[in-house]
Amino acid sequence: MRRRDFITLLGGAAAAWPLAARAQQPTLPLVGCLRGTGRVASAPFDAAFRQGLASVGFEERHNVTIEYRYAEGQYSRQASEIDDLLCRQVAVIYVSDIPAALAAKAATTTVPIVFRIGGDPIQLGLVTSMSRPGGNLTGVSFLTTATGAIRLQMLHEAVPNAAVMGLLVNPTNPQAAPDTREAQEAARKLGLELHVLGASSAQEIDAAFATLVQRRVQALVIDGDALFATRSAQLGVLTVRHALPSIYSARALPDAGGLMSYGTTSVDADRLSGVYVGRILKGEKPATLPVQQSVKVELIINLITAKALGITIPITLLGRADEVIE
Repeated sequence: MRRRDFITLLGGAAAAWPLAARAQQPTLPLVGCLRGTGRVASAPFDAAFRQGLASVGFEERHNVTIEYRYAEGQYSRQASEIDDLLCRQVAVIYVSDIPAALAAKAATTTVPIVFRIGGDPIQLGLVTSMSRPGGNLTGVSFLTTATGAIRLQMLHEAVPNAAVMGLLVNPTNPQAAPDTREAQEAARKLGLELHVLGASSAQEIDAAFATLVQRRVQALVIDGDALFATRSAQLGVLTVRHALPSIYSARALPDAGGLMSYGTTSVDADRLSGVYVGRILKGEKPATLPVQQSVKVELIINLITAKALGITIPITLLGRADEVIE
């Protein structure tokens, strides 16, 4: 063999070695993560989810890949996002609200699904049992309808002279109907007049506030919803502009200038969900992983807003607050 041919052959073999080595490297498992909110609003929850994964040995870009999807409060997008994730052959799908969980359940009976939802997964048809889910879904549940009634009571305690209350819901959210029933029952017991308004877009939120003003609503309960979480800044501005004391399920509202928030600490639920995704990646089955219930709640009060509205928050309510913004 001529020397030039030998060098060419050797060079070709050397070039092929890295390709062969790359081909032998194992493919990292792919986790699909679908949220109803936007990327910015989801950032702390994404971080908590990754912490949960890390606690059972999975580090993003090291031994697991995560494909993030954000529906930006538009539930109509979620079914197509689920279909696209399934086409990418994800090992597990993680969803963070009820519409996405229902869409995922309808789309597959084989790919494991972990949910983090504010609702009863048995009533929603996601699982047959909390202790033994029995199918390809499991996750974390926090029952927001119960705290919805409590939010109305707390707002009434903060502004006892407000006899006309409003409830803002997203009618495209399956949880809106039970949340509305809970709030109406609570309002009846408290002797309050309650106006229920719906909004499923930023424009409809503006229109709903105009209607609230026309109906002389004196205080507002904002239902827990992905759209409202995404539009927390808009909601904060509107509640301040119209001098409308308001309460929401998450601290995003008082951070944006709203009066109060009371609800489950969703960050903890995301961390627990990350743990479950990691355990499934290790071989456990959703059918035998009990649905966990996240019961940690927090009350946030914005005293700056209270003073601007001329509201004196009762000591009894301040004493129960987990955080006071002042």
